Amino acid sequence: MGMNETPSANRIHIGLFGRRNAGKSSLINAMTGQDLAIVSNIKGTTTDPVQKAMELLPLGPVVLIDTPGLDDTGELGAARVRKAYQTMHKTDLAILVIDGAQHPDETTLRETEQPLLAALKAQKIPCVIAVNKSELLTEEEKQKIASYFQKPAEVLFVSAKLGRQIKELKEHAAHLIRGEGSGRKIIGDFLNPGDIAVLVIPIDASAPKGRLILPQQQVIRDCLEAGAIAVAAREHELQETLRQLAKPPKIVITDSQAFERAAKDTPGDVYLTSFSILFSRYKGNLIQQAAGAKAIRTLKEGDVVLISEGCTHHRQCEDIGTVKLPRWLLEYTGKNFRFAYTSGNEFPQDLSEYALVIHCGGCTLNEREMQYRLSCAKKQGVPMTNYGTAIAEMHGILDRSLALFYEDPQEGL
Repeated sequence: MGMNETPSANRIHIGLFGRRNAGKSSLINAMTGQDLAIVSNIKGTTTDPVQKAMELLPLGPVVLIDTPGLDDTGELGAARVRKAYQTMHKTDLAILVIDGAQHPDETTLRETEQPLLAALKAQKIPCVIAVNKSELLTEEEKQKIASYFQKPAEVLFVSAKLGRQIKELKEHAAHLIRGEGSGRKIIGDFLNPGDIAVLVIPIDASAPKGRLILPQQQVIRDCLEAGAIAVAAREHELQETLRQLAKPPKIVITDSQAFERAAKDTPGDVYLTSFSILFSRYKGNLIQQAAGAKAIRTLKEGDVVLISEGCTHHRQCEDIGTVKLPRWLLEYTGKNFRFAYTSGNEFPQDLSEYALVIHCGGCTLNEREMQYRLSCAKKQGVPMTNYGTAIAEMHGILDRSLALFYEDPQEGL
């Protein structure tokens, strides 16, 4: 990611859905004015969801997702259709692309498009219907197609080939999602101008060379936007850093794996939390994940614990997910567990075999996908927590790490 790029997780995610050869890829190219997606007359050119981050006026920074055709056939085709539907879990706005050249009628739409619209409605995802290749339709045919949908006003007749109604499509998309996610802060809503926030950032074998990781960058930016002063130190430098400050900091924010040491070195009258807990509050459900951390106490010998990460990265010898968390769980409970691991876009729909899900902070996932994962666990009655809340619980400092957000840390737990 370039220095000036908006993180993908903070961008509006726009998913384009439709049958094979409906013109989804062509429409992406028309909307962006670039040849971003491969276009072919051969059905099934897009076999997996393809994401592209870019600026799209008047929407701003977005991620466009080109999905496989909803009418794909065969065993492999069915798998592709499932992937297209899974894309909805991260979609903030859907564009359903319909091939006007096929002169769709109510019967054919009921087979493929209507089930998608029902799924979008169930997940409360706004949708605009774009009938492509509209240059081949008469006005009478357009009116007939529009009548097949409950909200004809949300049906636009476009032409990716001729560039017709593309501007209107983008403006309508902006109207549907205007204001979503605006005003959210990671920590800035708890900081006043001049407050000091000390960030504890370990520089060890697992830290990327020459840069800070995304949560650290975003928290620093949020502090600066609030007019606060961000001070960074390594975990063994925290005491000396606090001693040299002219006034006590408002808060110490630590990397989760340095939680125990940071808690010992931070005075009791200074708020303490972790990057992971901040992101749980920012785009997840902090109360649910804090309650999930408490569930560690009830785990039984031989239980299966799922450890899930939203990104993929090269694992080091002391990787927090696969090495440190399992070790801390053993030390805290005195019990042996079986562990399963997922990363990136992988997240099981069926969580019934797991006694607990421990998720990363989700800095690379957008809010909708994080909420989807949390809802899966909640609906199935499986406790779900994240790295920061789990580690705080195992070090006996969970209530302290939540004190900034709740007068009573037990609120809602």
